[in-house]
Amino acid sequence: MAAMAPGGGGSGGGVNPFLSDSDEDDDEVAATEERRAGLRLGAAVGLDPGSADSLSPQDPMAPGSSARPGLPVESAAPPAALGGSGETPARLSIDAIAAQLLRDQYLLTALELHTELLENGRELPRLRDYFSNPGNFERQSGTPPGMGAPGIPGASGVGSAGGREPSTTSGGGQLNRAGSISTLDSLDFARYSDDGNRETDERVAEHEVPLQERKNYKSSPEIQEPIKPLEKRALNFLVNEFLLKNNYKLTSITFSDENDDQDFELWDDVGLNIPKPPDLLQLYRDFGNHQVTGKDLVDVASGVDEDELEALTPILGNVPPTLDTSQPIENSLLVQKLEDKISLLNNEKWSLMEQITRLESEMDILKTEHFTTPAVGDSVQPSHRDSEDSRRSPVVNSSDQDKNKDGHLEALGGPGSSIPKEKATGSLPKKEREEMPLSSGPSKTVVHFNQPNRKLSPAFHQALLSFCRMSADSRLGSEVSRIADSEKSVMLMLGRCLPHIVPNVLLAKREELIPLILCTACLHPEPKERDQLLHILFNLIKRPDDEQRQMILTGCVAFARHVGPTRVEAELLPQCWEQINHKYPERRLLVAESCGALAPYLPKEIRSSLVLSMLQQMLMEDKADLVREAVIKSLGVIMGYIDDPDKYQQGFELLLSALGDPSERVVSATHQVFLPAYAAWTTELGNLQSHLIPTLLNKIEKLLREGEHGLDEHKLHMYLSALQSLIPSLFALVLQNAPFSSKATLHGEVPQIEVTRFPRPMSPLQDVSTIIGSREQLAVLLELYDYQLEHEGTTGWESLLWVVNQLLPQLIEIVGKINVTSTACVHEFSKFFWRLCRTFGKIFTNTKVKPQFQEILRLSEENIDSSAGNGVLTKATVPIYATGVLTCYIQEDDRKLLVGFLEDVMTLLSLSHAPLDSLKASFVELGANPAYHELLLTVLWYGVVHTSALVRCTAARMFELLVKGVNETLVAQRVVPALITLSSDPEISVRIATIPAFGTIMETVIQRELLERVKMQLASFLEDPQYQDQHSLHTEIIRTFGRVGPNAEPRFRDEFVIPHLHKLALVNNLQIVDSKRLDIAIHLFEAYSALSCCFISEDLMVNHFLPGLRCLRTDMEHLSPEHEVILSSMIKECEQKVENKTVQEPQGSMSIAASLVSEDTKTKFLNKMGQLTTSGAMLANVFQRKK
Repeated sequence: MAAMAPGGGGSGGGVNPFLSDSDEDDDEVAATEERRAGLRLGAAVGLDPGSADSLSPQDPMAPGSSARPGLPVESAAPPAALGGSGETPARLSIDAIAAQLLRDQYLLTALELHTELLENGRELPRLRDYFSNPGNFERQSGTPPGMGAPGIPGASGVGSAGGREPSTTSGGGQLNRAGSISTLDSLDFARYSDDGNRETDERVAEHEVPLQERKNYKSSPEIQEPIKPLEKRALNFLVNEFLLKNNYKLTSITFSDENDDQDFELWDDVGLNIPKPPDLLQLYRDFGNHQVTGKDLVDVASGVDEDELEALTPILGNVPPTLDTSQPIENSLLVQKLEDKISLLNNEKWSLMEQITRLESEMDILKTEHFTTPAVGDSVQPSHRDSEDSRRSPVVNSSDQDKNKDGHLEALGGPGSSIPKEKATGSLPKKEREEMPLSSGPSKTVVHFNQPNRKLSPAFHQALLSFCRMSADSRLGSEVSRIADSEKSVMLMLGRCLPHIVPNVLLAKREELIPLILCTACLHPEPKERDQLLHILFNLIKRPDDEQRQMILTGCVAFARHVGPTRVEAELLPQCWEQINHKYPERRLLVAESCGALAPYLPKEIRSSLVLSMLQQMLMEDKADLVREAVIKSLGVIMGYIDDPDKYQQGFELLLSALGDPSERVVSATHQVFLPAYAAWTTELGNLQSHLIPTLLNKIEKLLREGEHGLDEHKLHMYLSALQSLIPSLFALVLQNAPFSSKATLHGEVPQIEVTRFPRPMSPLQDVSTIIGSREQLAVLLELYDYQLEHEGTTGWESLLWVVNQLLPQLIEIVGKINVTSTACVHEFSKFFWRLCRTFGKIFTNTKVKPQFQEILRLSEENIDSSAGNGVLTKATVPIYATGVLTCYIQEDDRKLLVGFLEDVMTLLSLSHAPLDSLKASFVELGANPAYHELLLTVLWYGVVHTSALVRCTAARMFELLVKGVNETLVAQRVVPALITLSSDPEISVRIATIPAFGTIMETVIQRELLERVKMQLASFLEDPQYQDQHSLHTEIIRTFGRVGPNAEPRFRDEFVIPHLHKLALVNNLQIVDSKRLDIAIHLFEAYSALSCCFISEDLMVNHFLPGLRCLRTDMEHLSPEHEVILSSMIKECEQKVENKTVQEPQGSMSIAASLVSEDTKTKFLNKMGQLTTSGAMLANVFQRKK
């Protein structure tokens, strides 16, 4: 500290330079001196007391500004000022001391001085201004001395690193903000907003602060900006990614739920047009690796002459060359100077461009006045090279631009200059030439601007126009200021702009961009840009709906038509391939639909290889029904364009896979699109009759052989429905290969085709007229077809002979192997034969189909005892012939034929005591159509009045099948009278056969009068003495009661069924024959089990239901102990319920079923029922409800 003493180390009588000029006592001065220990300003010795202004830090020539604490005083002050004389040195002013403290960065000391002055009421403006500016506390402690102290821009004093306080000794550390209340209160945060609207001195202060510290300041909690939506979505994505990678899955799920408007699996959903940033861990690790300089510097393509650097010498001249801080000073000043120069050059550039624009306008005026040659305008069209180079032109060297500036002005100097425009514009950089307005040819109207009659200089004009705020430095500003002058430049502009436009358009309206994207993709010269645009097209909408997909497909087809197959293969197909496994089904749906839509415009090799493989992969792997449906439709389109015979087998395998798909949508699409298209190709190859149909028939036969113990009806339906869909193609083949096909020419009046001539097709592709080519052509062929069959026969008609001699016999043979009790199989084959006969026509049916069936059936009474004939009548051939062939045409003759056939079958089966399953199947199939109810009733009436009791008995049993589907009017008018007639038949067997039909009426009819008639008839069976010993009648009644009781009208059940079951149980106790007694008991047990699920009133329970169960238990004790256990449990439960009802007031309706749900009873009941060998048919109807 000796070096800093005013009088040197040996002068003990040195004057304290910190004595205040106030009237303070010595103690206060001593205290102040202790607080200021170690701080000395030796450079101020010998100055005049009144020279406070001369010591202002703002004065660059102040003596103190060139002194450095810590250096010998002799190096900074004249020797005369350091003499050891006894003169009292002048006292320093408070302002000078404050300036020196601030200059040397003794900020805490300066703050304490400022506080004491405030307490004494002597506020110093310099300290007040400094500490009220928060920008002074956001700089690094290593501020270059040559830049002056904070808040004192002009000062050039250099501070000593060794003499600073601990808080400022770190070379790169951040100065801790002072804790002064006054300082915090004085912070003006509004001045640090992002509006950029600050004063000049504040901009300079922030300009000097390092970038990282400015960021830290702006990120402080007090002044942090609100997060923007896109920033929030990006951070959400990174946070969710971090949670998943570190197994915080539940947290991630919760986080996703709270941000349900964002898709965390797709970065593009964020909405930022940038690649995905690294994950949070990488960002955190990389955060501390960035070295931020005091000023962000960039390399620019410009040079600085030495003489310009020499201009900086006076500023740096007073800094010793040994200082380590000289380089930052140089850099800062150099950067500032270069920025100023860039600003000047930009202004000059715009001034020159304005002059060029004005001169071009004048040249255009002169050309229109003096020249008529149109070729002049053509010369200004920019070349492709210019337009390409304009996007990548380097930064022009500023010094070169200065050198050429005068030359440009001279070349374009006068309005009468005759220099051609291309030479004038060629002297400018290409980017500026592209930005200038150009004439696009002689046909374009020249735009004239009125020039003012003023004498202002162009520079003044340009400076004046600079106040009109325009921006051409940004990407968008560059695009806006550059007007396209040709189709090519328009395409280039769209290619540059569309990737920036698309992410900012609402998802619901993005389809509006499709025309722009497609046109640009079609016409853009750069393959990479075209690929990007097509990628945008396929990713335009995250989950496109049906209408949006149609729009995109329409655009793809238009693109394909325009560019040709090569570019479709190279540019469109890769986009499809990329999204074949996209997570959204709508995107995969777009791919599947695109394959079909683009099929006509692809090279044929690609259609049969790549596209077919893509569709096959999607059909096998995709889980979405809608996608597979679209795949099937596209496969159908491909089959219409494929011409490689080697792919036939692959197509057949795909067809079988599609037919076996679990989704009804996919199977329906197969029948509507894929199968007809494949059949058309098969027909062209000649494989329809030789491979496709025979293969399907063989698969059906194999199913029937393997399914003796359990037929796979699903596969049977699959193959048979495929055969049914092939019938139109088969008939078209027959017509096209007929002997008369060459005669089928359209001339004269074309005959009309009846509307009902063909069955309604499932799709237009199954319409015979579509397959043939036109309805007119089909009409001509049909006329010749009918004539040929009726008059000339089938000689030489190979395709039809195959149908007659091979297809029909094989089908009839297959029909004979079907289980007649399988209603579904009978229905499928009936539909197939019906469509076959309707498609091939009435003449074909009568002359080719019916004779073959009749030959097999051989309906004549002489075959009654023939086992062969009876065997055929019991098979499915009967119902399929009746419902599939005889119902094709409904004229009177056809109806008579059907009635006669059914009557014959009923008679023959009855007389031969054969099973009635085939007749029942016929009645069930025909009864499903109300149009045949009258016809069936006619057949049954034939049986009612038949002379044979066997036939009458069969007719009575058939009524049971018919009652369920016939309306009540017919039941009342036709069925009940017939049944009552049969119920008084001399033969007891006929009367018994009517009981099931009467029971079915009780189950299905609601007319009270009708029910009473049936009730009276059943009562006569039960109460008439002549039926007391009729065991079979009692068995039939009990079985019927058990079947219809749960579903019958409640009043009928309570008043008739349950009381009569009680009576039958009592009578059975008296039965002597054990076999009959057991038979009745078992049927009673099944009936009671079924009725136990019904609601039974307490009176009925006590008077009839429980007594009937006890009688039945008495029978079972002797005949079937296993049944007796179950009955005892049932009785016990019923008795408990009755007791509970008498003790407690009823809470509501209680059924016996509800009383039997205890676990013990239920377990015993089920176990015992599983041990029984008797039929469970009655229990099967327990849970049926009245329909």
